[in-house]
Amino acid sequence: MVNAATAAGQEEAPAVPSGLHLKLQEFFVDTQPDGLRVGRFRFVAPALAEGVAFARVEEDFAALCTGYALPYLAREQQDVGQVVISLASKPLEFGESDPSVVQFFEAFQIENAQCKWEGF
Repeated sequence: MVNAATAAGQEEAPAVPSGLHLKLQEFFVDTQPDGLRVGRFRFVAPALAEGVAFARVEEDFAALCTGYALPYLAREQQDVGQVVISLASKPLEFGESDPSVVQFFEAFQIENAQCKWEGF
């Protein structure tokens, strides 16, 4: 169940270790059946379509969680227990699958205003 949504309007993301150009597609908070509130940050990275491997973007996830998601959540006054960050080669609707679109995901538990990698 989604209980808070913010259309990002293709907001620019900060620089990431991979050097890829990213834009925020959307952010929303999703409440799981167990009550866990999950902040979902969905980014578009068109260069992924050019064969960029996960190894190149792996460090981007922690950088985005710490440098982008946590400040964003504080600014939007959203309290979540988990952050999921996704990178896709082009925009997709949440939950949609398209074999021609490259997608990578990582999850972080939020404890004491810090991102703790959970690993998918």
